[in-house]
Amino acid sequence: MLTKKQRDLLLFIHERVEAGDIAPSFDEMRDALGLKSKSGIHRLITALVERGYLERLPNRARALKILKLPENYSNAAENDNAAAEQDNGIFNASSRVEPIPLYGKIAAGTPIEAIRNEGEYFEMPATMLGSGEFYALRVDGDSMIEAGINDEDIVIIKRCTTAREGAIVVALVDGEEVTLKRLGKKNGYIALIPENQAYETRYLEPERVNIQGELASLYRTYH
Repeated sequence: MLTKKQRDLLLFIHERVEAGDIAPSFDEMRDALGLKSKSGIHRLITALVERGYLERLPNRARALKILKLPENYSNAAENDNAAAEQDNGIFNASSRVEPIPLYGKIAAGTPIEAIRNEGEYFEMPATMLGSGEFYALRVDGDSMIEAGINDEDIVIIKRCTTAREGAIVVALVDGEEVTLKRLGKKNGYIALIPENQAYETRYLEPERVNIQGELASLYRTYH
């Protein structure tokens, strides 16, 4: 699962290369994503390389090779057609929505207990979910802002008990605290890594951490 910034950068590079141009410069990438410095672009490219979306070509300036695109990118045209059909009163399966249980708030700063709100649901387009079981949580805190996850955002979580290193997960700590962090490992410990330099990484014994799910999508409203 890519963050919004990672996805935006990947598609920006893809569109430039598809147009017959060379990969954009770091300054162009920074401006396109509205970042203040090129260091943020370096981090995004490193993350895309680590996740197998990009490859750096050695001994060539501005040489980036797209290895793969986001899973739902190829469906963009299909989704546009589905929207047009819906406007014409034609039902299409891609317009179907799925009710997802909303479990309350999850801390992206200080861990708190995630409390399920009985009977409360959040609706998402089925095309944005894929297979699996999902639930929604409202973010409380700012420790994941550099991953594009803000306070009061709603995160859509795919239920699972294991996750790859580097994934953003819901982690249950000591059976009672729930937090949203990036998953890491170091010297036999589980690392719960924030995406905000104001917060410190927590290192915990593996038996203290249970994975409750992995970030699948994010919903944000603007007021």
